[in-house]
Amino acid sequence: MTTTLTVLGTATPYPRPHNPCSGHLLRTDRTTLWIDAGPGTLAALQTTCRPDHVDAVWISHTHADHTADLLPYYYALLFADLPPRTPVPLYGPPGLAARLEAYLHGAAPNPAGAAFEVHELHDGHRADVGDLILTSHAVEHGLPAFGLRATHRDTDTVFAYSGDTGPCPALDALADGADLFLCEADGAGPHHCAPEDAARAGRSAARLLLTHVGHTLTEAEAAERAGAPVARPGDVVVVG
Repeated sequence: MTTTLTVLGTATPYPRPHNPCSGHLLRTDRTTLWIDAGPGTLAALQTTCRPDHVDAVWISHTHADHTADLLPYYYALLFADLPPRTPVPLYGPPGLAARLEAYLHGAAPNPAGAAFEVHELHDGHRADVGDLILTSHAVEHGLPAFGLRATHRDTDTVFAYSGDTGPCPALDALADGADLFLCEADGAGPHHCAPEDAARAGRSAARLLLTHVGHTLTEAEAAERAGAPVARPGDVVVVG
């Protein structure tokens, strides 16, 4: 009953060579959850998982560096050579479906519901996906944004993810007691965490892993300031 985190990409605010934007796979023996779908992450996902084997997608907020690959995923699910399946559960902030449909707008309607079973998040939202319990917490990012606690139903292993956020009480609650806390360290502006903010929030977690390091920092600087390692594309980390 192992839970693993596969890092698909960490770049901000645009993909770099060999590093897509934000995206991760959380996997158990029974469940595959795609967390954030930044540009480039769908291709990275296919190095380890078929697109039609994703059980659900969870999106932290609507910025393009966390959502843009929902567009090619829509086409993959509906128009590629994948076996037909029921719509994939998609958990995300209010307005995500409308934004996706605006991307897809053409001569004919392209409803998000054709490919996705859309569920809008709110503070305290809970969902059961396979053997994972997903609880979403509203965080501070200047627009509706959420962090995630994913608990393995059988082992009580907890993975926590900040999404994009500045320091706030919800960030501390996300990290509290988590076996692995994945926290952004963009460090730019009032709605992001500096490495020190990530370290403070992660004190109560068993392990802290940085992601989404901003262009004003090197990964080595971020790791030194937080006293924690930085996630890199292709990393597979055992949770718990």
